[in-house]
Amino acid sequence: MAVSASGAVLNCAGTLLDLSTPKVMGVLNITPDSFSDGGQLLANSKIDADELLARAEKMMCDGAAILDVGGESTRPGAEPVSEQEELDRVLGAMEILVPRVDAIYSLDTSTASVMREGAARGAGLINDVRALLRDGALAAAAETGLPVCLMHMQGNPQTMQNNPAYSEVVAEVLGFLTSRVDACERAGIARERIILDPGFGFGKTQDHNLHLLNELGALKKLGLPILAGMSRKSMIGNVTGRPPEDRLAGSLAAALIAVQNGAHIIRVHDVSETVDVLAVYQALKEVSE
Repeated sequence: MAVSASGAVLNCAGTLLDLSTPKVMGVLNITPDSFSDGGQLLANSKIDADELLARAEKMMCDGAAILDVGGESTRPGAEPVSEQEELDRVLGAMEILVPRVDAIYSLDTSTASVMREGAARGAGLINDVRALLRDGALAAAAETGLPVCLMHMQGNPQTMQNNPAYSEVVAEVLGFLTSRVDACERAGIARERIILDPGFGFGKTQDHNLHLLNELGALKKLGLPILAGMSRKSMIGNVTGRPPEDRLAGSLAAALIAVQNGAHIIRVHDVSETVDVLAVYQALKEVSE
């Protein structure tokens, strides 16, 4: 799947996602400890079904193309969760959402069993911050037949921000993603099922993040769709001096720059505002063509 000016089309479990215009992925964290919205949808190991449904419905009404459901926080310093706990969170959320909210659901997971079970419950995409490196993940993703998003991360969530170092961050991220695309193809995951994510904030300093954003177009060498996730992250806070809940303006600026530099999917907490920004961008782009 070479991504041309007309974009690409992903087959997400029978629903086609046209990436000829940029799309927004809404974040649904079923966790107690995610950096921005932890505990809002899960408290005392219990999913708030009403709040989850309300948030999912609003995101879809606001223009989200994908809803990203995750049961493991991967913020810097986050503690790992057990496989069973992640299964309970993600599958519990899917059982609430899928019958009631028509959407393409993405599984924000690195765990093989969550991939398999989530796919069986209606997921259309796998979004893995570990790029299918966890035991069994590559085979599980291949078995599902779903598109996969491969993200770059230096280290792991517990240690990744201790002292991230690169000789050349853009080249090293590109090299890693190239190797993971090759591994996917060897495992039977067709190239037209692969999305790339440079992993903003995952084992990167502020300087690394800004270089990656500025040179995001380098990833276009692989001819695959690009996902960018910077919503409310510390790279925004470091520039603006604002806490996560007040980083909307900075997140919108980063989203626009990412799309200008080649991103096809923007992963965000604030869907309606991002959709509006991208609509203005697309309107101007169409006038200039």
